[in-house]
Amino acid sequence: MSLLTSLARAHASDQAVAQRLTTVRHLHVSSEPLVFVPLAMAGEAHAPLAVMIGTSPDTPELLTVAQPRNRDQQVAFAYELAKIFAAYITPRTNRRLPVRAGASGVQYRCADAPQVWVPNRAGVEFIRILGRSTRLRRSTGEWAVPRNIPVMGKWLTFLADRAEYAGSAMLVAATDALTLHWATGQSTEEDQHLPAVLGWIAPPPGMTGRDAARACENPLKVPPAGPATDPSFDNGILEPLLAAYHQAASPAASRIAEDKIRKELRKQLDGTWHRMWQAITLLRDPSLPAGAHVGVRWERDLDAFTQAADWIATSPGAQPKRDSAVYAARRLYWLERAQQQYDAERAFDDPMVMAEARMIGEAFVGTVIAAVPNRRVGRSLRPLITVSTTDAISLAAGESGLRRPELLDQKTTVVSVTRDGDTVMVELELREGMGSGREPRPGTVPAVGDSVCYSLFKDDYRRAPTLPRKEDTPWTHGGPPKPYLPTEQDAQEPWS
Repeated sequence: MSLLTSLARAHASDQAVAQRLTTVRHLHVSSEPLVFVPLAMAGEAHAPLAVMIGTSPDTPELLTVAQPRNRDQQVAFAYELAKIFAAYITPRTNRRLPVRAGASGVQYRCADAPQVWVPNRAGVEFIRILGRSTRLRRSTGEWAVPRNIPVMGKWLTFLADRAEYAGSAMLVAATDALTLHWATGQSTEEDQHLPAVLGWIAPPPGMTGRDAARACENPLKVPPAGPATDPSFDNGILEPLLAAYHQAASPAASRIAEDKIRKELRKQLDGTWHRMWQAITLLRDPSLPAGAHVGVRWERDLDAFTQAADWIATSPGAQPKRDSAVYAARRLYWLERAQQQYDAERAFDDPMVMAEARMIGEAFVGTVIAAVPNRRVGRSLRPLITVSTTDAISLAAGESGLRRPELLDQKTTVVSVTRDGDTVMVELELREGMGSGREPRPGTVPAVGDSVCYSLFKDDYRRAPTLPRKEDTPWTHGGPPKPYLPTEQDAQEPWS
């Protein structure tokens, strides 16, 4: 947690209401998100109990499992859930637009991608586990399941894996999306409780954020956002209903017991369902416009979604249980790159995020006190500017790569650093991004008196490491991996 975020949390606690951390929204919000609110039976390691799901706040679909330990009911639940996911995802795989011309001709990309919202990080983990439990099922032979179930499993696994990439917006935990933009006056663990977070951000009339969050602490009045149910609900309400269903002596009695279970589960989910849409509405507020790089990150999601759609449509296999050594190393590189890219883009988009970088010496703001805009070195244009700042910086002559948010393709080199008490004068040589004429393009060289911001954030990266082909994996890393094929054990294992 940064110093400014800690300060904002302290201020939120003092003022009893959440404090804004950003000036812009750093997350893409789809015009048609799929809200997914799961419940799992306590002690059953993510065995599905109920799901409320849909793309409209007014028309949710409720799927329940009257006996979570019953495999036939689990399969029936997964089949219905897979139909909903297919109806949401499949149209997005079919509509494609040309985006670039490559060596092999025009390339096409999906025009839109799914965006699935869950209440919290535990919801993301629920999707990961459900994906693993369903993608390895077989649609033929003993223990066969409908074909749409393993297809759904592949998509859920893809979404959960993509959620690990910083800045991705295809699988969103509502609590993380909110606390990215607001600081509450409670702990980070408490920030995974959606009702409490919303209480701090948007308390009801006549209540402070602290009071609204405290009012959410009673799980009987405000059920938790899942996927785990509260023990008092399990012991006092759910367990007797499950017992009545199990002991039902006739189909009619089973239906009555099942209806009662469904009614109680709906009560557990309704509040979270409406809070999910409240969170989405807050993030759509015009006072929180999208940052400049939000669309760029969504395009990366579109690229990943297009590749996944092509693979799922043509591959008979599923994602393996464990990554191969080569794939794991390559994925680690891309995860690190995504994080570095995300950190830089957020800072370039938002002065409040950049302020955190200034506090640790990774950026500075100052005033231009001297400028030589037409300076040339040989035939190259190399303007000089001198910036006076009082920010704490740790730069040295010869350091390169500083950039301004307004002109990211212009790079600079530190010529000299002079200190006079608390004031630092930094002389910078500017390169690139000024046009090819004898004089720089207007606006590309700051003038005397201009306020400027320079940072060390980079979004150009080292080349990916040279890795062996998968079939050339050395014996020290397990040798060439064998193609993973689901086994009889996979088909029979519990759904958890």
